[in-house]
Amino acid sequence: MQKIGFIGLGIMGKPMAKNLLKAGYRLVVFDMNPEPVRELTQLGAEVAKNAAEVARESEIIITMLPNSPDVKAAVLGQNGILEGAEPGKILIDMSSIAPGASQEIAAKVAEKGVKMLDAPVSGGEPKAIDGTLSIMVGGEEELFNQVKDLLGCMGKSVVWIGPVGSGNVTKLANQIIVALNIIAMSEALVLAQKVGVAPERVYQAIRGGLAGSTVLDAKAPLILKRQFAPGFRIELHLKDLRNAMETGNQFDVPLKFTSLATEVLQALNETGKGRLDHGAIVQYFEKLSGVEVSGC
Repeated sequence: MQKIGFIGLGIMGKPMAKNLLKAGYRLVVFDMNPEPVRELTQLGAEVAKNAAEVARESEIIITMLPNSPDVKAAVLGQNGILEGAEPGKILIDMSSIAPGASQEIAAKVAEKGVKMLDAPVSGGEPKAIDGTLSIMVGGEEELFNQVKDLLGCMGKSVVWIGPVGSGNVTKLANQIIVALNIIAMSEALVLAQKVGVAPERVYQAIRGGLAGSTVLDAKAPLILKRQFAPGFRIELHLKDLRNAMETGNQFDVPLKFTSLATEVLQALNETGKGRLDHGAIVQYFEKLSGVEVSGC
């Protein structure tokens, strides 16, 4: 089996790396937080002291980091991937970052003969754990075909989109749709609660109709149980919407409802709720309406 480098062992990266180990890949890992590194080494992963060493020790390097500056630092910065990567190695950035940043990084690594795919994911922590993420990939189709089986160890849906940056354009589209779905669901459940109709019965009644969705089934039960432990944090969804707004401005695409969603998430983030699951968007509307959605 190939040796894979994995940089970034957060909520998403740690279970993704675990799934590669389960699939039989040899793994060398790096993260600034020693706790997940320790956990991975107990499962058989090797440890690198920095990103450059990860690149030297592996054939394919995966990054799973919070945002564009973090990926740039890990790839292009001091002790970064480019310092250790030889020509012919492959970088797969699975972070959710601005499409323009993906293209910029890809151009830089290409100068050293390193090929790159951008391959952001959707599905949150539960699907990262069970290896059923949706993975959307940008880059050369031939390169995608070389690593598709590897990506399939972490995702159920692995789809090639187009050139580098296409993966992150697709992820931004995904994040817009998810945010607006959660907002619509939140408004609807708060309305039901305020009027005096049981939100749980409303959910059960509409889930099989046109209003039904993966988002509704994933988030409504958690809201009804008041469970807001992060599967995907509000602060990270806010980051994605800001990247969407930046990209929309760059290409003169009006994103009016994305702008409104960004304001909602920004308000929640500023009131200390940024590390809650994005299902906690409901709390914005609960506060305005003076009710709390409950399944009881």
